[in-house]
Amino acid sequence: MSELGAMLQKAREERGLSLNDIQETTKIRKRYLEAIESGDHTVLPGSFYVRAFVKNYAEAVGLDPDEVLRLYQHEMPAPPVEASVDPLPVRAPRRVKSQSSERLGKIGFNVVMWSFLILIVVVVYVFFINREDKEPEQVDQTTPITENSAPPTATSNTGGDNASPEAPTPSPTPTQAATTVTYGTRSGTVDQYDIGPAGTHKLEIKVSGGRNWVEVRKGSRSGEKLFYANAEDGEVLPFDLTQPLYINVGRADLSIITVDGVLVPDGDRAGSKKLLLTPAQPVEETNAESTEQPAQ
Repeated sequence: MSELGAMLQKAREERGLSLNDIQETTKIRKRYLEAIESGDHTVLPGSFYVRAFVKNYAEAVGLDPDEVLRLYQHEMPAPPVEASVDPLPVRAPRRVKSQSSERLGKIGFNVVMWSFLILIVVVVYVFFINREDKEPEQVDQTTPITENSAPPTATSNTGGDNASPEAPTPSPTPTQAATTVTYGTRSGTVDQYDIGPAGTHKLEIKVSGGRNWVEVRKGSRSGEKLFYANAEDGEVLPFDLTQPLYINVGRADLSIITVDGVLVPDGDRAGSKKLLLTPAQPVEETNAESTEQPAQ
């Protein structure tokens, strides 16, 4: 038995441990532990395992493994000499090729990006050019074209009998005066309005906002009925205003009364409104009535 094996065995026995206990602790096979105690290192798989097994054995029995290896270094087999390995030469050309490929990749990426931006600019430019070219065509199409041509103007000839007579100048068409709605008087609950000028006017009663009661009569509130019912929302009631018309609406805020498009004030409140619209009479009829003499 070697000195190292005897020392390890003594430390194990002092702690009351068996080889099975050491095997359980260190996970080293029992026959290897027996070989270490007997000094037969040939049983162990190699010189590296001898030092490792001894170190684990010493730790298991409470000894300092480094101190044990130092004291019994002479019993340890020498570690195998590692064969020197020559370093592989660096392949410089391959590295240069990698850098060149990376540089070419960056250049290609920049070229693609600039090409894409230039393509976008060209597309936008072509789009606006085509748009500007098409706009005059659209303007020309909307220009009204007429087939009627103006007659040639007659040239004046001062000499000879061949002078053509001058065309008569057409008299200007008289313009119709604007419709006026003038408040007159109030008789009881009825507001009277004078409508001018003389002639036929267009009266419209539009119901807006809900169903509304509408009454229209000739002359007065006891005259002939022209309309006497509920009018639906959005309904427009037209009448020819050639004589006085009496109007009664259930709610003034739901009715819009106009004469030739001119609004007639109705108070615009949630209550009934009564109106009497009297159109102006022609001047000829007024003069004829005033000059008429009773028969002798």
